[in-house]
Amino acid sequence: MQRRLFNTAATLALACTATLGATAARAQADYPNQPVTIIVPFAPGGTTDVVGRALATSLTKQLKQSVIVENKPGAGGTLGVVDMQRAKPDGYRLTMVPVGVFRQPYVQKTQYDPIRDLTYIASFTAYDFILAVAADSPFKTVKDVVEYAKTHKEGVDYGTPGKFTGNQVAMALLGKAAGVPFTHVPYKGDSEAITALLGGHVKTMVSTNGILNFMETGKVRALAIAADKRPPAFANVPTFKEAGYDVVVPSPLGLAGPRGLPLPIVQKLDAAVKAALDDPEMQRVIKTYGIRTDYRDHQAYSEFARRNFEAEKTIVQSLNLND
Repeated sequence: MQRRLFNTAATLALACTATLGATAARAQADYPNQPVTIIVPFAPGGTTDVVGRALATSLTKQLKQSVIVENKPGAGGTLGVVDMQRAKPDGYRLTMVPVGVFRQPYVQKTQYDPIRDLTYIASFTAYDFILAVAADSPFKTVKDVVEYAKTHKEGVDYGTPGKFTGNQVAMALLGKAAGVPFTHVPYKGDSEAITALLGGHVKTMVSTNGILNFMETGKVRALAIAADKRPPAFANVPTFKEAGYDVVVPSPLGLAGPRGLPLPIVQKLDAAVKAALDDPEMQRVIKTYGIRTDYRDHQAYSEFARRNFEAEKTIVQSLNLND
């Protein structure tokens, strides 16, 4: 009797397992069958937000399902990653990943591990960091900024879209190279920092590509860009290295989901991201903001994440980002 009961229970368990497996397989095959949310970890109006919304529009076409954006600014662009710890690994809640997520665990206690807690899907663009001033500023070159900081007690302050961002790293690297301190003033996004610059609340700022429109309308002047060479959209802006300072800060932007995201869903999203880069609207936004395409598939992006997480440790150890 006991043997028959055991055999019956085992048979039922195997049947349940098979049913659950078949259900999961169908869910992955049918993905997506409801709206997908992408978290943009910065405030509306900045470069990351603009790119995120263009990507969501293009993915809507690729996936034949609505893709919506949810802004979660703060914590240096890492709140999307924190959110992934609570998200189900079903592909319906994703986040954009700025490189700051690999840096923050080295500068303060975080709720996440960027390797353990994320499934990397693809990177798609890269933006740059530009030191800019208002059009009426007396600063014409990076050297002007450095010399002022050396000779004036109040020094030079600069706005960024948040603490521990690549924007802050660029200025911290300049301070180290020039041997002068700068005062960091973090905001919730590029748009807030630009507003502060134009309002005279900060002397300088380090922006991403969203500054391009303000340059073209003559409201701001770009002094230097933290790239290894001048991007086409910023052909008239010298690199920091051309100005005599070794400041290069690469910044690819990617898409990730929670840990355990099934491979079929990852592959479907990866293919959709790659296709989205050829979408005319996505191309228009890339051109308008001077952003560079920087695609890596899910395998290459996962490997980049591992390498960059290790590299950030060295960068943080050489800089004091808590100032």
